[in-house]
Amino acid sequence: MSRVISFQYSRPGKGVQVFRQRLVLDRPDLKVLLSERFEGEALKVGGQAILETGAPIVWFVFPTKWHDIGRFHLADGTFTGWYTNLTTPVEMQGDNWSARDLFLDLWQPVTGRPVWLDEEEFETAARRGLLDTATVRRAMNERSLIDLELRTGRWPPRVTRDLDLQQVRRLIAATA
Repeated sequence: MSRVISFQYSRPGKGVQVFRQRLVLDRPDLKVLLSERFEGEALKVGGQAILETGAPIVWFVFPTKWHDIGRFHLADGTFTGWYTNLTTPVEMQGDNWSARDLFLDLWQPVTGRPVWLDEEEFETAARRGLLDTATVRRAMNERSLIDLELRTGRWPPRVTRDLDLQQVRRLIAATA
């Protein structure tokens, strides 16, 4: 039976959000979570909906990495693309997990070109001291590594391409 994880994201100067998600796959190098119904406001990039209220999200958490990746959908389950969220590495205390959101996000639609989001927010947070110098440097390094992977066609990581919503739901059903 899969566990429910309480995942707390803090965004410096913006507060804390807590998401309750089902842990579907639990490996030392990878945690896969399912949020069946996104409860926030719909997200759009370039006027196009990438995530709707009520939509499922499959999250890929790499415990030692400075990012996580979501497979985003519309409310009807239509896959829209990958959302890479730059964060501090996740801290796991049993079923209570936390990470600090570092503002920068990469949106990679199913078709089309990837685009970095929230660059202005990142720069403002750095300028206002909400992110220390070492964290800013580490976030920019992570972005550079991801950009390199994008240029060579290796982003997003294969596991995020191979493990889709239907497969995640089958894994849950198999453990029920």
